[in-house]
Amino acid sequence: MTGGGEMPEGATPLTPEEIAGLKHKHVTTRGQLDELEQGNIQEGLLWINRRRDRRKVLTEAFVRELHKRLFGEVWSWAGEFRATEKNIGVTPHQIAPQLQDLLADVSYWTEHKTYSAVEICARFHHRLVYIHPFANGNGRHARILADIVAAELLETKPIDWAKGTDLQKLGSRRTEYIAALRKADAKDYRSLLAFARDEPDSERKLKP
Repeated sequence: MTGGGEMPEGATPLTPEEIAGLKHKHVTTRGQLDELEQGNIQEGLLWINRRRDRRKVLTEAFVRELHKRLFGEVWSWAGEFRATEKNIGVTPHQIAPQLQDLLADVSYWTEHKTYSAVEICARFHHRLVYIHPFANGNGRHARILADIVAAELLETKPIDWAKGTDLQKLGSRRTEYIAALRKADAKDYRSLLAFARDEPDSERKLKP
């Protein structure tokens, strides 16, 4: 793949070895790649709705399986934790333990109603993106997984992340989204919660 399009803000560059994992060798532009990935994601969403066991969402196995279902027709390494350093994310050897900590935290939050449903999903999404388990597709994977938690564990309406836009492309909505995630990196979740339209008052008190 040669590029053929501006990288959206916050996108993670791939190494030559990771690019070699592209299953469709005719792809030469970002537009073609986006189209393939979107088609695969649609198939993954159908799998989400068809699956029978909806109890084991907060497990490493499901996190990996979901990524494979969303991107496995495009990338040979889909569902595998990345082995390379990126411009975002923890070091590769920290992915598994930090993911386990996150899943345990979300399980506790959902059981004890530590935060509102939207705040649980927003915090879960942010920390999963921060860990950045995979070489590519982390934002989309984390948004979809947060939606599954909302619908299946919290029995509430998922966050409308895009608000009618394409969050993968350059634009004001993506810029706002990336800025909110970066503030959350510094433990300031007010902008992310405002983005999710939970409690838009940016001065409200947050639980630690």
